[in-house]
Amino acid sequence: MAKTNNSEITLKEISSENFWPVIKLKVREDQGTFVASNAISIAEASFTQESWFRAIYADADPVGFVMLYLDESTPEYSLWRYMIDKDHQGKGYGIQAMKIVINYIRDLPGAKEFFLSYVPADGDPSPFYQKLGFIETGEWDDDEKIMKLILDDADRKQI
Repeated sequence: MAKTNNSEITLKEISSENFWPVIKLKVREDQGTFVASNAISIAEASFTQESWFRAIYADADPVGFVMLYLDESTPEYSLWRYMIDKDHQGKGYGIQAMKIVINYIRDLPGAKEFFLSYVPADGDPSPFYQKLGFIETGEWDDDEKIMKLILDDADRKQI
């Protein structure tokens, strides 16, 4: 839980009560090539044992979606999908929700690094992730660049 823009930011499980509002969340048109729809993400998660997904809320309103790949046996932890609805961008919700996600990952067994990938292009989300401490690894996954966050307990105070 975090507070921003006078709103309490939380992550909530997706249920029959909030499924449709979460499905209706969309990124800006120019961001559409960077992230799959929430409907596709939830469908994919249904077939992947290592998936973990939540709706991002500002107070009582769904404003975004996050999906993680969590493999505690490896341990390997990655951001699979992340989006803030076009009508809620620029309010600080994305940063605050990601800080909640990062602290969640830090508490998982053996968590030392948190990975993500993105398609490099004009307007890609890399500057957003760099603000949170993610760095380029120099590695690629198909056409996506990989970034990682080194999970140091000393950094927890800053997040």
